[in-house]
Amino acid sequence: MALLAYLKSLFILQLLMGFVFVVSGLIINFIQLCTCILWPINRQLYRRINCRLSYSLWSQLVMLLEWWSGTECTLYTDQATVDKFGKEHVIIILNHNFEIDFLCGWTMCERYGILGSSKVLAKHELLKVPLIGWTWYFLEIVFCKRKWEEDRNTVFKGLDRLKDYPEYMWFLLYCEGTRFTEKKHQISMQVAESKGLPKLKYHLLPRTKGFTTTLQCLKGTVTAVYDVTLNFKDNQTPTLLGIVNGKKYKADMSVRRFSVEDIPDDEQECANWLHKLYQEKDALQEMYNKEGKFPGPTIIPPRRPWTLLNFLFWATLLLSPLINFACGVAVSGSPLLIIGFILFLIVASIAIRRLIGVTEVKKTGSSYGDQEAKKQN
Repeated sequence: MALLAYLKSLFILQLLMGFVFVVSGLIINFIQLCTCILWPINRQLYRRINCRLSYSLWSQLVMLLEWWSGTECTLYTDQATVDKFGKEHVIIILNHNFEIDFLCGWTMCERYGILGSSKVLAKHELLKVPLIGWTWYFLEIVFCKRKWEEDRNTVFKGLDRLKDYPEYMWFLLYCEGTRFTEKKHQISMQVAESKGLPKLKYHLLPRTKGFTTTLQCLKGTVTAVYDVTLNFKDNQTPTLLGIVNGKKYKADMSVRRFSVEDIPDDEQECANWLHKLYQEKDALQEMYNKEGKFPGPTIIPPRRPWTLLNFLFWATLLLSPLINFACGVAVSGSPLLIIGFILFLIVASIAIRRLIGVTEVKKTGSSYGDQEAKKQN
């Protein structure tokens, strides 16, 4: 075990995995670009192909969580809810406290066969991120600038296009709008006090416009809302860098299903419903902090081998020529080739670290309610 942990910590292995992810991602993005010719001819075929292409990329990150780090994910829910997973269009409401909360969501998507068609209401800045933003663009992800006056038409058009999506999709919403930090929480609770809303201990005040708009636009397509509250055993603070280093975490996810028919149609009543939901999420977090678990039965969905097999396919395809090239450079004795190859490794390592940096709490999040941050921006 000590040897395995040591191997996982080796930078050269992490760099090779990063190389596989980046190069395979660029290949996938190029293929996605080529599929654009299908859009005016057969939109549903375009979508089905891109679902599988995106799966091939995202499953490499899920592989890191499930097989490389060995992180365990336990669901706290009933069997009747689990039986509907992957068999209906739904909106997912997830708390936004951890760097890898999206990855835990993706592993559940993968285990129930909908990773490639998972959606999110994403901030516009992510569109500029190579691989991630580009893949999401071809997947018809809805990007917003979090300024409703500018986003209104974009969001309505983007959501309207998804009404006839051919694959079952889980549409993820971070209703808090940004990751939880103590400073943001303090500001958020000041906003709650000014609006006469109950204060929350473990969440930021939900921003209701995105939820009410998504529910309104996708009504008739989406049949349920899944409320997911994520936490980690032993007060762990997981990071993507920890996952890359092979560190194992234990994730617990409380999942509650609400039928769309039981959620009010009126926008204000729907917003009130969401505020009440977050008060219940806060109570769940309080219970978890005291008892170390969520209420209800537990279900541990088994890992599937496809994420590992997909990574091995890309690794075999891409690492063989890279290793042959590296050996050729080494035996050539050419200082120019050797220096060039070293520079390539340096650039690659910096690029991979920048991609990891996108997930870091201190580098992400909006300045919602923070007047000082807005002035700086």
